[in-house]
Amino acid sequence: MVNSTPSESSTMTLEGFAVVADIGGTNARFCRINLATFELDRIQVFACADYPTLSAVMEAYRDEQDVALEHVAIAIACPVESDDVDMTNHHWRFSIRGLRKAMGLKTFIVLNDFAAAAMSLVTLEPHEMKQIGGGKAKTHGPKAVVGAGTGLGVGHLITLPDGSVMPLPGEGGHVDWAPTNEKEWAVFRFMANRFGRVSAERVLSGPGLETLYLALADYHGRNVAPITAAQIGQRALAGIDTLAVETVNQFFASLGSFAGNLALTANTTGGVYIAGGVVPKLMGLMATSNFRARFEHKGRFCKVCEAIPCFVITAEHAGLRGVGQYLKQTLAQSEQRIADND
Repeated sequence: MVNSTPSESSTMTLEGFAVVADIGGTNARFCRINLATFELDRIQVFACADYPTLSAVMEAYRDEQDVALEHVAIAIACPVESDDVDMTNHHWRFSIRGLRKAMGLKTFIVLNDFAAAAMSLVTLEPHEMKQIGGGKAKTHGPKAVVGAGTGLGVGHLITLPDGSVMPLPGEGGHVDWAPTNEKEWAVFRFMANRFGRVSAERVLSGPGLETLYLALADYHGRNVAPITAAQIGQRALAGIDTLAVETVNQFFASLGSFAGNLALTANTTGGVYIAGGVVPKLMGLMATSNFRARFEHKGRFCKVCEAIPCFVITAEHAGLRGVGQYLKQTLAQSEQRIADND
C-alpha cells in the first residue's frame, strides 16, 4: 500500500510545505500543501503521455510552479508493494529509493492511488457528493470507493478503535467480469475473443466504454467505426446515437452490479463511493439507468444492499486531498509517538 521508511519521513513535521501528486494512467495532478493548515495550492495537471518518466514531470512541476521538491508524497495507479513501482496502464517504472536519491528528496512517500481515494472520503463535504439510493451511511461503517477512468480502481476505508482511519487498497478492478443476461454473454464473448480474459476493468473504464460500444454493435449485427469514450458520452447525453445511449446504460448496469458486490464483500454500511473521470461526466444518464436496480439485485441479500447508500464524488482533486489527508494523519501519529517517548 505505502512504501516509506522512518528515515525517509522523519524530517517532515507539521510545518512548511510538501508537494503531493495523484498519478493516473492519463493525467498527473500536482499541488503544494501547507503542512500547518493542509490547504492546497499551485494545482497543475500534466498529460502523462507528454513525459518520458515520472521524474521528468516532477521536474516540470518544480520548474513551472517554482516550488522546492524536498518532501513529496504521491499516489499512483498501480500496486505499491516494494521498492520497484511499475504502472499498470502507463509505461512509467521507477525505484522509490532510486528516485528519492536522484532528485535529492528528503521525504518520498508512495501509496496506491485508491488508498488516497479512500482517504479522501473523510475530507468530503455533503455538497461534494451526490447520493444514489439507499439509506443513511453509518459514520464509522466500512466504506468502499470505486473509480472508472483509464482503468478501474477499488479501495476500502475502515475506522480503527482510536478514531483514525485505515485505507485498504486492492486490485479489485481486475476481478473477473460476470455477465448476467444474454446480451452480456454476447459482450463477454466479444471481449474474450479480443483480450482472452475479461476483467471488470475491460468493461468499467474509459477504454472499456469504447470496447463495449463495439461489442454491442456486434451484438446487433451493426458495423460501426471505433469512437472515443468522450464521443460516446457526448452522443449519449445528446441523445443522437441510440448505440451510444445503450452503451452508457450497459456501463451503468454493470457498474451497479460491481458496486453491489463490493457492498456485500465488506458490508460497507458507510457507503459505496464512486470516483474517477468517467461517471461524473455521465451523471445525466445515471438516474435513468439500471445502476441502482442492479446494485440491489442480490437475491437473498437484496435488503442488505437496499439499505447501503451509493455516492458519486463530485469534488475536484479528491485524490490530491486524499494524499494530503494521508500525510496529515501520518505526521500527527509520528508526532504523537515522539511526544509519548519524551
